Amino acid sequence: MNSMLNWADQDTRTEPQAPAARLFRATLGRFDDRADRATIDRLVRWVEDQYRKELRQRPSKHVYVRTLPEPVIEQVDRLRDGPLIRSLIARQFPAGSVIAPMKHTDELYVSHYNKDRGGDQGLFDKHYDGNLRFLSGSVVVRALIYLQSDATYKVVFRDSSVEKAFETYDFGLLDFHRELHWVEGQYNPADRQRILLKCNYLITPRNGAFLGKVALAANTGVFYVVKAAMEYSKSPKTPPQVAVGFLCNFFRRLNNIHPLVALAIPAAALAAAVVASGWAIGRLLT
Repeated sequence: MNSMLNWADQDTRTEPQAPAARLFRATLGRFDDRADRATIDRLVRWVEDQYRKELRQRPSKHVYVRTLPEPVIEQVDRLRDGPLIRSLIARQFPAGSVIAPMKHTDELYVSHYNKDRGGDQGLFDKHYDGNLRFLSGSVVVRALIYLQSDATYKVVFRDSSVEKAFETYDFGLLDFHRELHWVEGQYNPADRQRILLKCNYLITPRNGAFLGKVALAANTGVFYVVKAAMEYSKSPKTPPQVAVGFLCNFFRRLNNIHPLVALAIPAAALAAAVVASGWAIGRLLT
């Protein structure tokens, strides 16, 4: 993963810059270049052919981009590594900040509006994508790249006071940990399929290599645990899936209050379990 911490921003503009620990304000954009649109169209055709069955199903589907065929990854790279997204991220940070693509976490996302108390309900309810907003010195920016969509649903970015009904070729940039957002709309099977890329970028200060490694490790660990729980419990059918789905939504609501509140409960439960175990062992030894 260390090789990902090598994409330094060379933007030297003198406009006001945001400190790394502050909110990255949600930013909207659109791919207007003909070559970019051709790339998006090719990706859509591949998704429609490869995931024909999943496109007809109700649950949302996430696939890690790194698991896709190499020619498909190359198409994705043209979008996520292009100057358009990079420049819009860089303008909110001091010159020389390091922008490290977190490609191991990037996903292809087939989005179906789905509120059934499962793990993917949080994708549409009010939520923060991450739960590490108490960390200072780094920011994770997520790019939502709409390969195909119509204006049926509106995404609300509360902290930035931005709203957008995204369409094909649009994209939005948001602060992964600090932007409370949600989706407004009603499920309609006749709607055009929403096919997105979710691409993540870690931004750290110049000369912050150690900080970058720590932030990358923390974000990666939490990301994979939360994602596994959400995937396991989407559209739950078995009692364990229902239980995990309940916990996903419960802790999402706690995270909306403050991430430390969400962390305090499992920490307290673990401490209680340790104390109880010690007490039980002590009783056995007396």
